[in-house]
Amino acid sequence: MKIILTILIVTVLLAWLKTGCANANAGYATAPYKVIRTDGKFELRDYPQLVVVETPMTGADNAFMRLFHFIGGKNAKQQKIAMTTPVFISHASGPDATMAFVMPEKLGTNDVPQPTEPGVVVKPVSPGRFAVLRFTGWRSDKNSAEALARLHAWLVQEKITTTGEPVFAYFDPPWTLPFWRRNEVMLRVTQP
Repeated sequence: MKIILTILIVTVLLAWLKTGCANANAGYATAPYKVIRTDGKFELRDYPQLVVVETPMTGADNAFMRLFHFIGGKNAKQQKIAMTTPVFISHASGPDATMAFVMPEKLGTNDVPQPTEPGVVVKPVSPGRFAVLRFTGWRSDKNSAEALARLHAWLVQEKITTTGEPVFAYFDPPWTLPFWRRNEVMLRVTQP
Protein backbone atom coordinates (compact mmCIF):
# COMPACT_ATOMS: atom_id res chain seq x y z
CA MET A 1 0.00 0.00 0.00
CA LYS A 2 2.87 2.39 0.84
CA ILE A 3 4.45 1.76 -2.57
CA ILE A 4 1.21 2.56 -4.41
CA LEU A 5 0.73 5.72 -2.34
CA THR A 6 4.35 6.79 -3.00
CA ILE A 7 3.95 6.18 -6.75
CA LEU A 8 0.70 8.18 -6.74
CA ILE A 9 2.28 11.10 -4.87
CA VAL A 10 5.33 11.14 -7.16
CA THR A 11 3.08 11.00 -10.26
CA VAL A 12 0.92 13.90 -9.02
CA LEU A 13 4.02 15.91 -8.08
CA LEU A 14 5.62 15.39 -11.50
CA ALA A 15 2.37 16.31 -13.28
CA TRP A 16 2.10 19.46 -11.15
CA LEU A 17 5.73 20.40 -11.88
CA LYS A 18 5.30 19.82 -15.61
CA THR A 19 2.16 21.96 -15.73
CA GLY A 20 3.90 24.71 -13.76
CA CYS A 21 6.97 24.64 -16.01
CA ALA A 22 4.87 24.60 -19.18
CA ASN A 23 2.73 27.51 -17.98
CA ALA A 24 5.71 29.57 -16.79
CA ASN A 25 6.39 30.96 -20.26
CA ALA A 26 2.98 30.33 -21.84
CA GLY A 27 2.14 34.04 -21.79
CA TYR A 28 5.27 35.13 -23.67
CA ALA A 29 5.22 35.90 -27.36
CA THR A 30 7.79 33.94 -29.37
CA ALA A 31 9.84 35.13 -32.32
CA PRO A 32 7.79 34.29 -35.42
CA TYR A 33 8.98 31.74 -37.97
CA LYS A 34 7.66 29.40 -40.63
CA VAL A 35 8.71 25.74 -40.61
CA ILE A 36 9.82 24.72 -44.11
CA ARG A 37 10.88 21.16 -43.32
CA THR A 38 10.95 18.85 -40.28
CA ASP A 39 13.18 15.80 -39.77
CA GLY A 40 12.75 14.53 -36.20
CA LYS A 41 14.17 17.22 -33.91
CA PHE A 42 15.72 19.07 -36.86
CA GLU A 43 13.90 21.84 -38.70
CA LEU A 44 14.51 24.27 -41.51
CA ARG A 45 12.78 27.56 -40.67
CA ASP A 46 12.29 30.89 -42.36
CA TYR A 47 12.49 33.87 -40.01
CA PRO A 48 11.38 37.39 -40.90
CA GLN A 49 13.55 40.33 -39.88
CA LEU A 50 13.72 40.43 -36.09
CA VAL A 51 14.68 43.33 -33.88
CA VAL A 52 16.77 42.46 -30.84
CA VAL A 53 18.36 44.29 -27.97
CA GLU A 54 21.81 42.84 -27.38
CA THR A 55 24.65 43.09 -24.87
CA PRO A 56 28.05 41.41 -24.35
CA MET A 57 28.27 38.57 -21.84
CA THR A 58 31.80 39.48 -20.75
CA GLY A 59 32.81 41.23 -17.56
CA ALA A 60 31.38 41.14 -14.09
CA ASP A 61 28.00 42.59 -15.10
CA ASN A 62 25.05 40.29 -15.59
CA ALA A 63 23.99 40.42 -19.26
CA PHE A 64 20.51 39.07 -18.53
CA MET A 65 19.85 41.75 -15.92
CA ARG A 66 21.06 44.55 -18.25
CA LEU A 67 18.56 43.38 -20.86
CA PHE A 68 15.84 42.82 -18.26
CA HIS A 69 16.33 46.37 -16.94
CA PHE A 70 16.06 47.67 -20.52
CA ILE A 71 12.66 46.02 -21.07
CA GLY A 72 11.64 47.04 -17.54
CA GLY A 73 11.89 50.72 -18.53
CA LYS A 74 15.58 51.59 -18.19
CA ASN A 75 15.67 53.13 -21.66
CA ALA A 76 15.39 56.59 -23.26
CA LYS A 77 11.55 56.52 -23.27
CA GLN A 78 11.25 54.78 -19.88
CA GLN A 79 9.02 52.38 -21.79
CA LYS A 80 8.22 48.93 -20.47
CA ILE A 81 8.46 46.23 -23.13
CA ALA A 82 6.94 42.76 -22.90
CA MET A 83 9.30 39.83 -22.38
CA THR A 84 9.48 37.43 -25.33
CA THR A 85 11.13 34.12 -26.09
CA PRO A 86 13.68 32.94 -26.88
CA VAL A 87 16.74 34.54 -25.34
CA PHE A 88 19.49 34.31 -27.97
CA ILE A 89 23.13 33.66 -27.10
CA SER A 90 25.79 33.80 -29.77
CA HIS A 91 29.40 32.62 -29.45
CA ALA A 92 28.16 30.68 -26.40
CA SER A 93 31.52 30.00 -24.78
CA GLY A 94 33.87 32.59 -26.24
CA PRO A 95 35.02 36.10 -25.37
CA ASP A 96 32.69 37.53 -28.04
CA ALA A 97 29.58 36.01 -26.46
CA THR A 98 26.44 38.12 -26.60
CA MET A 99 22.94 37.77 -25.21
CA ALA A 100 19.89 39.21 -26.94
CA PHE A 101 16.20 39.63 -26.21
CA VAL A 102 13.83 39.60 -29.19
CA MET A 103 11.60 42.65 -29.29
CA PRO A 104 7.85 42.12 -29.71
CA GLU A 105 6.70 41.88 -33.33
CA LYS A 106 4.78 45.17 -33.15
CA LEU A 107 8.02 47.11 -32.49
CA GLY A 108 10.08 47.90 -35.56
CA THR A 109 13.71 49.01 -35.36
CA ASN A 110 12.66 52.68 -35.15
CA ASP A 111 10.00 51.99 -32.49
CA VAL A 112 12.36 50.42 -29.94
CA PRO A 113 13.57 53.02 -27.42
CA GLN A 114 17.28 53.76 -27.28
CA PRO A 115 19.21 52.05 -24.48
CA THR A 116 20.58 54.26 -21.71
CA GLU A 117 23.06 51.72 -20.38
CA PRO A 118 26.47 51.34 -22.09
CA GLY A 119 26.95 48.07 -23.96
CA VAL A 120 23.25 47.61 -24.75
CA VAL A 121 22.36 48.06 -28.42
CA VAL A 122 19.26 47.71 -30.58
CA LYS A 123 19.85 45.96 -33.88
CA PRO A 124 17.94 44.26 -36.67
CA VAL A 125 18.59 40.62 -37.53
CA SER A 126 18.27 39.97 -41.26
CA PRO A 127 15.53 37.60 -42.40
CA GLY A 128 16.66 34.19 -43.53
CA ARG A 129 16.47 30.43 -43.43
CA PHE A 130 17.92 28.61 -40.44
CA ALA A 131 18.66 24.98 -39.64
CA VAL A 132 17.54 24.32 -36.08
CA LEU A 133 17.96 21.47 -33.59
CA ARG A 134 15.80 21.39 -30.47
CA PHE A 135 17.40 19.85 -27.38
CA THR A 136 16.86 19.67 -23.62
CA GLY A 137 19.02 20.12 -20.54
CA TRP A 138 20.79 22.92 -18.72
CA ARG A 139 22.75 25.56 -20.60
CA SER A 140 26.35 24.37 -20.49
CA ASP A 141 29.37 24.33 -22.81
CA LYS A 142 29.17 20.53 -23.04
CA ASN A 143 25.44 20.43 -23.82
CA SER A 144 25.80 23.25 -26.38
CA ALA A 145 28.79 21.60 -28.10
CA GLU A 146 26.99 18.25 -28.35
CA ALA A 147 23.88 19.87 -29.85
CA LEU A 148 25.95 21.85 -32.34
CA ALA A 149 27.85 18.70 -33.37
CA ARG A 150 24.55 16.88 -33.96
CA LEU A 151 23.26 19.79 -36.06
CA HIS A 152 26.49 19.86 -38.10
CA ALA A 153 26.26 16.10 -38.71
CA TRP A 154 22.66 16.44 -39.94
CA LEU A 155 23.61 19.34 -42.22
CA VAL A 156 26.44 17.30 -43.78
CA GLN A 157 24.11 14.32 -44.26
CA GLU A 158 21.51 16.58 -45.91
CA LYS A 159 24.16 18.46 -47.96
CA ILE A 160 23.02 21.80 -46.56
CA THR A 161 25.60 24.58 -46.35
CA THR A 162 25.63 27.26 -43.68
CA THR A 163 27.03 30.69 -43.15
CA GLY A 164 27.91 32.52 -39.96
CA GLU A 165 28.21 31.46 -36.37
CA PRO A 166 25.71 29.37 -34.40
CA VAL A 167 23.12 31.01 -32.21
CA PHE A 168 21.62 29.27 -29.20
CA ALA A 169 18.02 29.96 -28.23
CA TYR A 170 16.67 29.40 -24.73
CA PHE A 171 12.94 29.50 -23.99
CA ASP A 172 12.44 28.60 -20.34
CA PRO A 173 12.79 30.28 -16.96
CA PRO A 174 15.64 29.03 -14.74
CA TRP A 175 13.43 26.86 -12.54
CA THR A 176 12.29 24.64 -15.44
CA LEU A 177 13.60 21.12 -14.94
CA PRO A 178 16.29 20.09 -17.46
CA PHE A 179 14.27 17.39 -19.23
CA TRP A 180 11.40 19.87 -19.89
CA ARG A 181 13.59 22.71 -21.14
CA ARG A 182 13.32 23.91 -24.74
CA ASN A 183 16.73 24.87 -26.07
CA GLU A 184 17.72 25.25 -29.70
CA VAL A 185 20.87 25.68 -31.73
CA MET A 186 20.48 27.56 -35.01
CA LEU A 187 22.68 28.06 -38.08
CA ARG A 188 21.82 30.32 -41.00
CA VAL A 189 21.76 28.28 -44.20
CA THR A 190 22.64 29.40 -47.71
CA GLN A 191 19.59 29.18 -49.91
CA PRO A 192 19.70 27.96 -53.52
